[in-house]
Amino acid sequence: MPEEIILRQYRDEDAEALSHIIRRTWNYDQLCSAKTARRLARTYLYSCLTNQTFAVTAVADGKPAGIIMGKNIKTHRCPLKYRLRQITSIAALLSSKEGRSVTNIFKDVDTIDKNLLSQSGINYGGEVSFFAVSPDYRGKGIGKKLYQTLLHYMKTQNISDIYLFTDTTCNYRFYEHQHMNRRCSLSHPFKIGGKESPMTFFLFDRHLT
Repeated sequence: MPEEIILRQYRDEDAEALSHIIRRTWNYDQLCSAKTARRLARTYLYSCLTNQTFAVTAVADGKPAGIIMGKNIKTHRCPLKYRLRQITSIAALLSSKEGRSVTNIFKDVDTIDKNLLSQSGINYGGEVSFFAVSPDYRGKGIGKKLYQTLLHYMKTQNISDIYLFTDTTCNYRFYEHQHMNRRCSLSHPFKIGGKESPMTFFLFDRHLT
């Protein structure tokens, strides 16, 4: 167990460490070269930062060990500085043939997420827009601390229903342990490295009382 876990607001200097966590968590290096994996992780981070009204970093042993972002859907306005960084990172990613190929996978995921949200039939007030903990610090209670912090934020915003997207590449059982409901799911095959890799995508939700 780390001697101290600090939860604080996201800072721009966290970007490099959190991009590395994203890259490791979703195994981007299995999809593409190291250069493209770095660009992909940074693009994903800044895309998430455009889609949040709340971002908290967990710091353990003096370095970022995890992050959670949430969105009050009603009050969300895209932060301009993160939109500009997102655009720059997308441009870098699309500058190579490999980057363009990998991007197509994420376009498919975005379509799947929209279909799941439509299936739910619920008008949610809040979204858990991003959640990741470094593989080096899992099992130490950091994820639970971050999740509870986000729940507190949602309650202060008078939000009663929240949701998130996840899939079988993630530890989706965590959300069941945190009393979230698996609302709906969709399966979809992807071709990765010339091999077909079936994946299942989920929408989890929770009513806050």
